[in-house]
Amino acid sequence: MTPQRYLLAQAYNNAWANHRLLNACRMLSPEELAAPRVSFFPSIIHTLNHILTVDWLYISALEGDCIGSAAFEPEIPFSRIVDLEREQRAADRRLIDHCRLLDREMLLAEVHIPRKSHVQVERTDRILLHLFQHQIHHRGQIHAMLSGTSVAPPQLDEFFPADPAERALRRADFLELGFTEELIWD
Repeated sequence: MTPQRYLLAQAYNNAWANHRLLNACRMLSPEELAAPRVSFFPSIIHTLNHILTVDWLYISALEGDCIGSAAFEPEIPFSRIVDLEREQRAADRRLIDHCRLLDREMLLAEVHIPRKSHVQVERTDRILLHLFQHQIHHRGQIHAMLSGTSVAPPQLDEFFPADPAERALRRADFLELGFTEELIWD
């Protein structure tokens, strides 16, 4: 598997995991979403918004027009799960589209991210790996927070096993997302 294909598969897996997590969170009441919880961010809705705003920052940087700190203003842009879900799906699609275009030269290209005290310069491949790890980290926190709600946490630790029984478990999600096994792996 080439680095480009690996990162594209990661982008699809990222979107799928977000989809499953947001489907679960959509079943929570607004009060449960905003309830104080123990984690890095104080609620599920706050953590979901953080995942999205970090996506906005890094995806805009990868696309060559980084929005910088504007990504975090306001810190919680969406209090309603339906609005957040719509925007997260759009960000996930942008990330998949970007990864679909990757070639060796793009992977090695420098990405510029304005920070408060400097402009961070990183290679594209490093930014993508960091972004995927960041999202996994915070989805795990939401997964744990869901354990204290009326909604069971969804299975998130799969990476598209080829086994037919495993494929069947994600078929409905893939239909909703417009994904196919061939789209991801061929």
